[in-house]
Amino acid sequence: MSLVGMLRVHGPLTATRAAELLGESSASCSFHLRQLAKYGLVEEAGGGKGRERPWRPTTMFTQWPDVAEDPDVAAAAGLLTSVVAENYFDQTMRWIDARSDEPTEWQQAVQSGDTSLYLTAEELAELGEQVTALVDQYLDRQDNPGLRPPGSRPVTYLHLAFPRMEAAGRLAANDYAAAQAVAERGNGEAATRQSGGQSFAGTGPAGQ
Repeated sequence: MSLVGMLRVHGPLTATRAAELLGESSASCSFHLRQLAKYGLVEEAGGGKGRERPWRPTTMFTQWPDVAEDPDVAAAAGLLTSVVAENYFDQTMRWIDARSDEPTEWQQAVQSGDTSLYLTAEELAELGEQVTALVDQYLDRQDNPGLRPPGSRPVTYLHLAFPRMEAAGRLAANDYAAAQAVAERGNGEAATRQSGGQSFAGTGPAGQ
């Protein structure tokens, strides 16, 4: 995953150059590039031979299902998600370790923090779409260096949002589910009483 990510930010790259950036051997990077090409994640960019052939990613994003009915697919997706999450953590810690040596304007510009919100699943999905729309405005700069303004540099923008899973979060979710069940039961009883009243009114004249 690190190799694919490197190509998406800095590519096209040769195996030799990728090895320098990742701190790996060129032989290892060459092997993994061929494996990634086998599964359609990277392709040759043309020119060069052997480990000096440049490679580029086939897509800017890797996607896998959020929900899978096949247990094997679900397990593989869960493992991949865990690997990616660990990579996010590693990138965050590298920034924290290096932050004090970075220019003041970058230290001040960095975004860090969290907010607890009460949202429905639909609202959370909508919020994600709004954030994605804002970030997508800058994606063209990945493929076209001419669009990058002076002073720009690669930035990782992490956007994570999910239900809180500690005891308090689970309790709140259970309380909400219970309240919803009571509300739905009450609505059902009210509808039954209303339906019964309408039936009675309709049959009254026939019985008089």
